[in-house]
Amino acid sequence: MRGLDAGKIDARLSCHDQTAGGESVRRRARGCRLGMYLHRKRMISVIIPAHDEAAFIGGCLERLLASDLPGAQGVEVIVAANGCTDDTAERAARWQADFAARGWRLVVLVDSIANKIKALNMAEAVATGAIRVYVDADVHVTTGLIALLAAALDRPDPAYASGRPDIRVPRSAASRRYARFWMRLPFMSRDVPGCGIYAVNAAGRQRWQQFPDIMADDIFVRMHFARSERIAVPAQYSWPIAEGFGWLVKVRRRQNSGLRQLYVAFPDLVRRSDSTRPKPLELLQLLARDPVGFGVYSAVAVLVKLPFLRARERWPRGR
Repeated sequence: MRGLDAGKIDARLSCHDQTAGGESVRRRARGCRLGMYLHRKRMISVIIPAHDEAAFIGGCLERLLASDLPGAQGVEVIVAANGCTDDTAERAARWQADFAARGWRLVVLVDSIANKIKALNMAEAVATGAIRVYVDADVHVTTGLIALLAAALDRPDPAYASGRPDIRVPRSAASRRYARFWMRLPFMSRDVPGCGIYAVNAAGRQRWQQFPDIMADDIFVRMHFARSERIAVPAQYSWPIAEGFGWLVKVRRRQNSGLRQLYVAFPDLVRRSDSTRPKPLELLQLLARDPVGFGVYSAVAVLVKLPFLRARERWPRGR
């Protein structure tokens, strides 16, 4: 790993540089600890794991930089480039001056191993914010989303929040119909799915230690929060879906594999979580409303169980 931000290390050292004695040292120590606490409480850490995202990372960072946030709100963005064979890290680093001009910090970490979970944990090791926002590198936030997430999570009780996904119009007719039906499922239309971007406050982040080595990190986190603790903020973000029927099958198979990992590794967590499956009557209503979309969605759900169209990589994306 390389790319650690020395500013945070210097701040910590200054709190322990107490050469004088007596009460003045204790006051200085208390003040320094309070200052660090307030800094952390006001700070938002945005974590972006990125593997071969050279085509997308600039757009993601550009939208984040355009976020409408109060001047006192500190922001650090941590790009965790992992196993990249392109220039993702270099393209991300080009934005550091723009972030610095706004008083924000952009840290780019690099690891040679392609592993999203390792990248998340690598970024978490240097993050300082009480609020953590986890963003896929191909997501485009709207200007008000980050501020609304921060406001929703500014509470002492554990909380999880996300915006409303707005799927970019796919080129593929199959993907358009799949997306149209998928967005009407109760999980997407009435819950807080958190696909592409999700955020937690400090109390919520204490519910797990490091991210486990599973594919469904977003579902793993969401399952730690009851429905009453999940907050949908009224702001959208743009998110792509897999292009083409074959890639829809591959990505859906990966998602199902992630769910199976959760069932095996965290059965108690799965049991405690609320069901997201639509009820039979809801499925019939969805079929009547969109029979073509239902057909495409159902075909993908059936074909994921067959051996062909198997993805060779662990994290197929199909963009």
